[in-house]
Amino acid sequence: MSDHPSSSSRFTAKIGLRWGDMDAYGHVNNVQYHRLLEEARIRAFSHWFHASGSERMLRSGVLLARQEIEFLSQLTYRPEPVSIEMWITRIGGASWEMAYDIGDPDSETVYARAESTLVAFDTAAQRPRKLGEDERSALRAYLGEPAAMRRRR
Repeated sequence: MSDHPSSSSRFTAKIGLRWGDMDAYGHVNNVQYHRLLEEARIRAFSHWFHASGSERMLRSGVLLARQEIEFLSQLTYRPEPVSIEMWITRIGGASWEMAYDIGDPDSETVYARAESTLVAFDTAAQRPRKLGEDERSALRAYLGEPAAMRRRR
């Protein structure tokens, strides 16, 4: 299970499922998708910010401000990992937005799409902080289009 940068400015993490991720209906419970996204995000941040020499993000803090998931296909337990592609869709003053596709690395199946808003946070001061140019540069390397999610009115 390796994590690697993928084509088209996306980072891909392969995350294994746990037997306990299933619910009484025999599919991966919706709450577990948040855990999968968190694990993938941690791997991406480690790669993005270590590779760029910008470790301030990893030391200072990041808050998840918003997360939306659109479920597209039922995911059942399997020994093979799922593939989570991630990319940046917007960079603001102290925040950025990320998009995700959770899928099967061996097929075209996409189980879910998600979007998150994250905020650079100063844990000592307990407030958001502006992104540094090195952090912006690391995020820009993965800049792409918003997730292809159905929009609510």
